[in-house]
Amino acid sequence: MRIDAGIRDRILRGQPPDAAGLGELVQGEAARLGQAGVDQVRSELAADLLGAGPLEPFLADAEVTDILVNGDGSVWVDRGRGLEQVAVTGLGSESTRRLAVRLAGQAGRRLDESQPWVDGLLSGGVRLHAVLPPLVDQGAHVSLRVPRQAGSRLAGLQATGMFSAETGLLLRRLVERRVSLLVTGGTGTGKTTLLGGLLAEVPAHERVVLVEDVRELAVDHPHVVRLQGRAANVEGRGEVTLVDLVRQALRMRPDRLVVGEVRGAEVRELLAALNTGHEGGCGTVHANSPEDVVARFEALGALAGLSRAAVHAQFASAVQAVVHVRRAPSGRTVESVSVLDRRDGVLSVAPALRCARGERGPGWPSLAALLGEEP
Repeated sequence: MRIDAGIRDRILRGQPPDAAGLGELVQGEAARLGQAGVDQVRSELAADLLGAGPLEPFLADAEVTDILVNGDGSVWVDRGRGLEQVAVTGLGSESTRRLAVRLAGQAGRRLDESQPWVDGLLSGGVRLHAVLPPLVDQGAHVSLRVPRQAGSRLAGLQATGMFSAETGLLLRRLVERRVSLLVTGGTGTGKTTLLGGLLAEVPAHERVVLVEDVRELAVDHPHVVRLQGRAANVEGRGEVTLVDLVRQALRMRPDRLVVGEVRGAEVRELLAALNTGHEGGCGTVHANSPEDVVARFEALGALAGLSRAAVHAQFASAVQAVVHVRRAPSGRTVESVSVLDRRDGVLSVAPALRCARGERGPGWPSLAALLGEEP
């Protein structure tokens, strides 16, 4: 179907048509297409002009968490079992570039030769990242992180096999006892999903304040306040960092302060906040194993100008437990629950429960004390 000049001009200016405009355009062809044809064309145009084009079916798939488009037009998706290549027609280098530029416009971002990468948020909470050549080979590369549906509680995650009933009971007790914790793991292991499930267990009368660089957390809770970072504009102004947001969050009377992902200098504010009476705070951090968490925080603390000794002192007081997740052949799983252990001025992470085998580790007495139970 030919798109009229007015809509085409709006698209070229980075202003995609709205659903109502498309409906009016297509309805004018009802006599020729019939109502069934009108509905089909409207759906196709909405995907091509308002949605993600040929990627739209994967966004609608409840199992898909990541969609990756490479410069050669190949498409890979993650349904929780690792990346798998899928067949998609109509995605060449030029069409992928147009798709990337249009999605960037929908996210309120700019993507061109002078700004060849973009990180933004699309409708429905889909996180967009795109990079243009020559920074990458062949054509534009597009990455979409698809949030799981809001309402994922621990019971639902347990049903998927992410953890056992025993581990589920332990996780609920951690939330109930207001234990400050970190969810750790590699990329795509389910850290954000598990954190959302934990926050859904927070009592309804408590105020949860979320701080995120880009909105990803889906939380089924009646009192959630969200703060989201902002990139600088084309003039290099207006940036709002996680450091700024953590400081603002502390003035908003949080019962639970949550930093979606600790990745930089905001670690200083987070540790300070959790050391000033904000019990039950939590966040996520990339780490390949629980034992790597201390070294990871040392590196992040260095970005904030904190010495190793200062990081150890604040970390030991601010964080009580570490929940580690990983990707197994069967899917994402909670591997272990650990506690912080400080001896002779040296901070380490002591495993308390190896969840898959149900084995208790040297940190179990400390974890039991946090939960108000006998070792």
